[in-house]
Amino acid sequence: MEKIGIIDLGSNTARLVLVDVLEGGYFVVCDELKETVRLGQDMEVDGFLRPARIEQTKKTLQMFRRFCDSNGVEKILAYATSAVRRAKNQKSFLEEVAVTCGIKLKVLSSEEEGQFTYTGVINTMDIPKGVIMDLGGGSCQLIYYNRKNILAQETLPFGSVTLTDLFKDQGLKPEERAEKIEEFVKENLESIQWLKELEPDVQFIGVGGSFRNLGKISRKVKRYPFDKHHNYNIGIAEFNSIYDTIKTLPLDRTMKIKGLSSGRADIFPSALSAIKVMADTANFDHIVVSGSGLREGAMFRYAVPSVTERPILDVLGYSLQTLVKNFGENEEHSRHVADLSMQLFKQLKVLHKLPRPYVKVLRVASILHDTGTRIKYYDHHDHSAYIILNSNLYGIAHKDIVMAAFVASAHKTGIPSDDIMRYQSMLSEEDLDAVNKLGLILKIAESFDRSMSGLITEISCDVLGDSVIMKTVANGDCSLEIQDALTCRSIFKKAYHKNLDIL
Repeated sequence: MEKIGIIDLGSNTARLVLVDVLEGGYFVVCDELKETVRLGQDMEVDGFLRPARIEQTKKTLQMFRRFCDSNGVEKILAYATSAVRRAKNQKSFLEEVAVTCGIKLKVLSSEEEGQFTYTGVINTMDIPKGVIMDLGGGSCQLIYYNRKNILAQETLPFGSVTLTDLFKDQGLKPEERAEKIEEFVKENLESIQWLKELEPDVQFIGVGGSFRNLGKISRKVKRYPFDKHHNYNIGIAEFNSIYDTIKTLPLDRTMKIKGLSSGRADIFPSALSAIKVMADTANFDHIVVSGSGLREGAMFRYAVPSVTERPILDVLGYSLQTLVKNFGENEEHSRHVADLSMQLFKQLKVLHKLPRPYVKVLRVASILHDTGTRIKYYDHHDHSAYIILNSNLYGIAHKDIVMAAFVASAHKTGIPSDDIMRYQSMLSEEDLDAVNKLGLILKIAESFDRSMSGLITEISCDVLGDSVIMKTVANGDCSLEIQDALTCRSIFKKAYHKNLDIL
């Protein structure tokens, strides 16, 4: 295992993430630091980075360097974006940082920055067609893709910091300032013809701190029980309601908004104005917040170099395998239980009548059902549910993650944990019924590999009158497996209204 540090120096924020690179091309984030440096502030006057901003940035990077050294980081990949890219004193700044901080910054071109962001998004989201808006402090990247191919890319010369600087000190009321910013952004978008000709199924994906804060505010307002940035959806009507409220507020009241970072309060209204114009121009009906961007793109490019040529095809599968490796699961057992679960799902289709989309839920639960043993064997089914709820799972909707967690919680008893009721606002009656039925399927599948020997290889089910007869094909004595599975008889009867026999 190798430990690397990735630094993303933006116009507003400097971020450091520490990453454990695992064997086989997988990685996990193990720590992070973030500081608001405002490096791009007041650059619009003459194009120079300001001395005070440079000093603040150097102090932050020196802190990052010490943190990397104390954590045994073997390599630092450091990237600078819009502010440094545009700075007339770029060369002297880079030299100062190299000498005083021991960090060599690579200044990304606009195209390179967009490529890094695209890599981070496309390998963590299962969205076939999308427009990515990476709204930084000093620039805005737009990337239009279809089926993992970039069709168009634009870099706009504004971000949340520059928009705020451009329209400050003009004696305008907050709402008037918002209108001016909207007009400015609209003029910049006007020449992008492809933005007006998108197909209806193209989705709007938001990257950056402003989008993450927007999602956090939305979840606070709705009392959304699952507090995750990545893949969170916001309807345009809801966004407009939030924007219409915030754009009228003075700064002191904006800073009191629940969910909004204090270091972003003054630039957040400007960011919302840009997002508003973008959504209206392309007539998007919702926003998907991405928790992945440039830094994750850098991680993928380092750990899985092939993604620069060919993105990961099975985003969820890669994400699951990362967790299996990170938690030291028995990979053969996990794969075998997943295979048996899928066989049972197909064989019992006539009884459970669940549509195919629930297969994804069962896949996650069956592969990760034993991760909780890394915490403690006793009650590990509940620990597994906690891990599924709180790990970074990519390529899967929030609702499906919640369902998978409670299907996994049922693999010991066949009955999901009562904690599922905390998330009932996200789930329909059909979903709750599915969790019970899938939990039982997983329980039986896990029983069929109770000795973790892969003895039972095939299952066929016959529905005869009021009974279900499961016939097993095994490579040896599977009496333990059958005995364990038969403990599910009463739960099976309750769920499927049939008696269970296993041969």
